[in-house]
Amino acid sequence: MIGLLGFAGLWALGRWRGWGERWLIAAAVWWAVLMVVHLPLLFPEPVLRFFGGDLEAWLVFGLLAAVAVGYRQVLRLLRRGKAAEPEAPVATDTFREAELDRYARHILLREIGGAGQKKLKGARVLVVGAGGLGSPVLLYLAGAGVGVIGVIDHDVVEGSNLQRQVIHTDARIGMPKVFSAEAAIRALNPFIEVRPYHRKLTEEIAVDLVRDYDLVLEGTDDFDTRYLVNQACVAAGVPLISGAITQWEGQVSLFHPAKGGPCYACVFPVKPAPGLVPTCAEAGVAAPLPGVVGSMMAMEAVKWVTGAGETLAGRLMIHDALYAETRVIGVKKRADCAVCGGEAGRVSTRGQILDPS
Repeated sequence: MIGLLGFAGLWALGRWRGWGERWLIAAAVWWAVLMVVHLPLLFPEPVLRFFGGDLEAWLVFGLLAAVAVGYRQVLRLLRRGKAAEPEAPVATDTFREAELDRYARHILLREIGGAGQKKLKGARVLVVGAGGLGSPVLLYLAGAGVGVIGVIDHDVVEGSNLQRQVIHTDARIGMPKVFSAEAAIRALNPFIEVRPYHRKLTEEIAVDLVRDYDLVLEGTDDFDTRYLVNQACVAAGVPLISGAITQWEGQVSLFHPAKGGPCYACVFPVKPAPGLVPTCAEAGVAAPLPGVVGSMMAMEAVKWVTGAGETLAGRLMIHDALYAETRVIGVKKRADCAVCGGEAGRVSTRGQILDPS
């Protein structure tokens, strides 16, 4: 009778606590063995020897097992409690119902949550270049809910762009890229503001334009503009996420000297001679590569705005798509940097500068 009552009690406890079949079976076997040891008159000597014949040992074993299961349960409750903590409540007065539904997958992430999504909505991000890298950058920033997205580019959409510049369409060939990008962004997310600048970035406007934004992502197709963007970001104290690609390889880093990191010129102090680094038009580029590297740039932007994880500040990520290899190396300020006046030496990759078109 004691054995049956104990077995029934264990089974009921397991069902109530949701142990699952394997834990219920384990508990039932332990109780049955305990009964075998505890009631030696009912069982022959070989059976007792097989199960150890020691009541105290089986009681200790059961106690240790109960402690282990209890420990797991406590950890599970603590994790549930942490996940349920209202650290980042969603301000329903800030987001419309449709926005809450749109950004639900972000809000579920502990590292972003409601507070992070609110930061994204309040962020102003400038994208320089609406080409190969700019296309995925702009689409994912819009999808992520960045509140104000500026895009500057003086080019128009050409048929040869459509192999990799996925923000544009065949119907928009001949349209300025910034207006084509604006149409795609507005179609994707009507809850954000888009600021298209159909012009070339020049020294006269660069610093003032950058100062209007919290973060700059650069995906230009010429080195003069790239160095100009870096100078403007250093002067304005705005962080810069820079990416580049060629053929099968790409690289991404976040430059922010105002927070102790290097600037672009610290890592690449000398502009390559004309013709030394071929453009995508000259050397070719794998169609998905701009999507891969541009998505990495957008991911860095989301992390920087929300404070999630660790960014690529002070690090350079190099992606080799042909051999499916990605590595990250450290980069530092240069003491003799003419742009930011860094403090230390640098580490760079094979002295190579890539073309982001």
